[in-house]
This record gives sequence, structure tokens and C-alpha cells, in this order.
Amino acid sequence: MERKIIKTADGSVTIHLPEWDEQYHSKHGAVQEAQHVFIKMGLYHYLKASPKPELSIMEIGFGTGLNAFITFLEAQNLPVKFNYTGVEAFPVTSQEIAALNYPENLSAENQEWAFQKIHGTPWEHYISISDNFQLKKLQKKFDEISAKNEFDIIYFDAFGARVQPELWTEEIFEIMHSALKDGGILVTYSAKGSVRRALQKVGFIVERLEGPPGKREMLRATKSC
Repeated sequence: MERKIIKTADGSVTIHLPEWDEQYHSKHGAVQEAQHVFIKMGLYHYLKASPKPELSIMEIGFGTGLNAFITFLEAQNLPVKFNYTGVEAFPVTSQEIAALNYPENLSAENQEWAFQKIHGTPWEHYISISDNFQLKKLQKKFDEISAKNEFDIIYFDAFGARVQPELWTEEIFEIMHSALKDGGILVTYSAKGSVRRALQKVGFIVERLEGPPGKREMLRATKSC
């Protein structure tokens, strides 16, 4: 499938798929969306409610590595050890990685090495990016995930239900529910009623929250203790 690099409203870029009229991040701002949905409403919400010295995060849809990179930057200012797992069935190419401007857009040019290391590390093994941030990338489909009670937070960043409805089903969310520890959370940019109902059906407590720029709402789902 054809993929094109496009600039979003906040100056950061994303990958656009013309055949689906879909992109990896919001056209209203790739960085702004990641910071709001996954960092503010996910990471910092969880740490405020459940402060702990070690945190395990799984990202569904590793894609361009933006969410992992922003989480890495935040980790450098936190007294927390991060174990980050990114799941991606179709990794981006080296040419696409070279066109991504996230270190520049985030005023983190001095951390360009970390962005390159995030993409350059081998798949299937935990690799230390820094003293408190280790990364494991898994090349597999989401329905192949077998983790049980392993993660504190899931960043659910799959392509939208309009183009890949099979990724937003009760079957997939049952896998997510099993992968989370009790009290763990799943955050996603989606606010579709069908997604909310599927999350609730498998046992999540679901909240509608203020969405990122250009989107009215998003969802946060908690696995009850």
C-alpha cells in the first residue's frame, strides 16, 4: 500500500495512506495528539493515581515510534524505570524514518540519537535506550498477543475503526484486558460508541475524556481491581 509523508497542523509529520485516506496520527497535530492522549491522559494520569518505581507500557501500533520517543523524553525527568513494548505488524521503512522530524519538532535535537536507537534496535528483545528506559519491539498482529497481567498502561493507537474495524472488537479488547494488570489502563484517541461498548463488554470501566486538538472526545478504560 502506498504511504506518503505529510505535515500535520502542529508542524510535525505523519504517514498518510491515500488508498484508505487514513494516517498514522491526527492531521490536526501528530505530536499534540500523542502528548494529550497517551502522555497526559495515560501516563501522567496513571502515575498520579498509582505512583510506582517501575512501569510497563505496551503500545498497540508502534508505527513511527512517536509515542515511544515522547515517553522516553518524559522518562528522563521521572524517577521511574520504564519497560516499553511496541507491537507492530508492518514496520516503517528506513526511508520513512529518515523523513520524520520529531526530535526537531519537540525541541529535542540533542536526543536525536535516542530516536534513531528506538528504530535501530533489533526486534523481539528488550534493549536499553537509557538507564531507566528499555524497549522491546514485537513484529506481530494484535490478535497474536499472549501477555497476561503484564502491563500497567496500554497505548491503543491502531488505525481507525473506519478502515480496520477488526482491530476494535471485543475479541481484541479481551486480549488487552488480559494483558493489563489489575488497575491498569488503556487509552485511545477513539471515542466511537461501538468502541466504548466493546470495551465495556469485556469488563473495562470506560470514561469519555476531552480529546486532543481537532477531536471532541477520547476514551480511557480501566481494568478494575
